[in-house]
Amino acid sequence: MILILKLIILWHVCGFIAVIALLWMFLSVIGGSPRAWKIAIAFDQLANAAFGGDEDETISARCWRLREGPLHSALVMMINLLANDPKHCEDSYLDEQQRRQRYG
Repeated sequence: MILILKLIILWHVCGFIAVIALLWMFLSVIGGSPRAWKIAIAFDQLANAAFGGDEDETISARCWRLREGPLHSALVMMINLLANDPKHCEDSYLDEQQRRQRYG
């Protein structure tokens, strides 16, 4: 019972932090700060973790890594189209691989 109560409190704290992060991202976009992009990547990684992926991997990189499957292949095409970059997912994957080699 105590664990459930702690998790409920943690859920509320996370929700509060998400709202603050969205507001900060909005202000960063308005102010032209590069912090907006970092916050967007953090939300991307959060979504990937929520969908069962690695918390340090973006959805784009995950889709490229799993591109042999029909779902991820379709997602690669869709994400690349939305990003207006035919190599967005591949580049995201390669960037993450380089980052992992640097930082272990």
